[in-house]
Amino acid sequence: MAKVVAVYTGQGLSDPLKKVFDEQLPDSKLINIIDDSIISEVVSEGKITPAVKKRLFQYYQNAVDMGAEIILNTCSSVGEVADLARQFIDIPIVKIDEAMAKEAVSLYGSIGVIATLPSTLEPTMRLIQKQAESMGKSVLIVDGLAKGAYDALVNGRPDLHDQIILESASTLAQQVEAIVLAQGSMARMEQTLHDKTGIPVLSSPARGITEIKRLLGESSHA
Repeated sequence: MAKVVAVYTGQGLSDPLKKVFDEQLPDSKLINIIDDSIISEVVSEGKITPAVKKRLFQYYQNAVDMGAEIILNTCSSVGEVADLARQFIDIPIVKIDEAMAKEAVSLYGSIGVIATLPSTLEPTMRLIQKQAESMGKSVLIVDGLAKGAYDALVNGRPDLHDQIILESASTLAQQVEAIVLAQGSMARMEQTLHDKTGIPVLSSPARGITEIKRLLGESSHA
């Protein structure tokens, strides 16, 4: 049974992602490492601190020590730490949003990015730009920061959170061909936002798991 270790910086995504994992990879085992102090520190400091980077490197190494075949980095805000860790960790690190970014760039010339925090928005926009450069494509990337949505959620107003995101999507839909959801936790809104805006909306969890499935398939045939 293949073992995958998912590293989380918050609590919200673990249950829905486990459901997707079990549907796509019923014969594999998912182990979670969750440190919900990380996203709080990134938000409060407005950047990835050396302490955050150190803890993440430790968790990736812990995953190796657990016998994982693949590590899943689930947080877009710290995806660039995963990029650095790939140079030192001996097993693949899958960034949950990388397959989504590749798909968006391959299909669309203008992409809106919705996030509830600048700490997630900016790395996701950089990731899309990096993918475009690697493909030799020029894409328009439009900032869709859903201001106030994060505060609404942490203050117990998920309805307001969703409404702010919907308003951001409606504005973006007038400017772009497709929308990317920077946070995996917003995947539950993918279909609703598509229905409301009439343009493609891409989220990361299912695409990230599909990438893991592809890599496990390759290793089984190696």
